[in-house]
Amino acid sequence: MSILVIAEIDAQGVKAATRSAITAAGQFGEEVHLLLAGSNLEGIASKAKSIKGLSKILLADAPEYAQGIAENLTPLLKQLAPNYSTIVAAATSFGKNLLPRVAALLNIVMVSEVTQIIAARTFVRPMYAGNLNATVSAPDGLLAMTVRPTVFEAAAENGGTALIEMLTATGDAGKTQFISRELAVSDRPELATAKVVISGGRSLGSKEAFLSTLSPLAEQLGAAIGATRAAVDSGMAPNDSQVGQTGTVIAPELYIAFGVSGAAQHVGGIKDAKVIVAVNIDAEAPIFQVADYGLVADLFTVVPELTAALKQ
Repeated sequence: MSILVIAEIDAQGVKAATRSAITAAGQFGEEVHLLLAGSNLEGIASKAKSIKGLSKILLADAPEYAQGIAENLTPLLKQLAPNYSTIVAAATSFGKNLLPRVAALLNIVMVSEVTQIIAARTFVRPMYAGNLNATVSAPDGLLAMTVRPTVFEAAAENGGTALIEMLTATGDAGKTQFISRELAVSDRPELATAKVVISGGRSLGSKEAFLSTLSPLAEQLGAAIGATRAAVDSGMAPNDSQVGQTGTVIAPELYIAFGVSGAAQHVGGIKDAKVIVAVNIDAEAPIFQVADYGLVADLFTVVPELTAALKQ
């Protein structure tokens, strides 16, 4: 049988997180199909068929799929499921919202946050905020699975020759109504896929101080800006900037934490970073236990000095 990957899309096309899921699906050694559901998808589908590793794209183009509402996508997946051995999605907000619903309605096994595929039914996934990696086995039969996109390299956008098959829409389930969406517009890289990420904690004090302190440095480094849960909860940073197990799990080449104490859920979301740098005035801060480089200093002194040095 084949593997079905559920695409997460935006105006630019299939997201990098989905292309990472395609790479993971390719490790099963079976054909990989991509479910592309949305509205007015001709342009996106034309680009998606070139993604390396895909043999077929299932195109469901209808208004009810435009917003990626799980309640509308689930009937379509229930209809497609018998043709596949495994249904895969990236462990993003989209995937975490959709796949558990599908697994429950189909009464099938669900394995989440997979970081390694050992065999067709044997996987590695983190537990206890990333402090333990568990090897788990799933029984035979249809399986739903989310994979950590930061662990698997994104499939190349070119080099593929997938066929496109049109699907019949299943209609609006009538359970959820889309009201509005507020999108954060930024010239900086997306947090989940950025090669460099700088983060700030609650010690930055206010939303104004958070932005004025970190933004100039982010511009110099071409970095995405993240935040701790405490900073987000206090209104200093938007929800989509939260880094950690309860936010976005990242694996950049460089992660710099300013005024971040190092709560377990935050550390669990950054432990795959290649290099971790911590700046904190508290020498006993837990973040120093996982940092490759640590500096005990006032961030309000360090950040301007570092920004100025990079401008030279």
